[in-house]
Amino acid sequence: MAYIIAEPCYTTKDKACVPACPVEWIYEGPKMLYIHPEECIDCGACVEPCPVQAIFPADELPEKWKFYIEVNKNFFPEKDEAKAWAGHTIPPEKEQKH
Repeated sequence: MAYIIAEPCYTTKDKACVPACPVEWIYEGPKMLYIHPEECIDCGACVEPCPVQAIFPADELPEKWKFYIEVNKNFFPEKDEAKAWAGHTIPPEKEQKH
């Protein structure tokens, strides 16, 4: 079970979680951060520093954000945000922040 970064991070990208990750598997995309699902060691060190409560164990994601499992997975290996979001709708209230 990997940890997943969900909607609260979209356009926020606080990055407090990045130095907390002991294996440095949190990556920055243009609009949000992503955790590599195959490299995450499931330690949970990134959860507490996140000021917007965007990080969850995959099996504890709120139902409305379950698709972020696929979004995080699809970001890799190319680290391509367009590929990550293919087939998914960007949250309209978050898109308007730009």
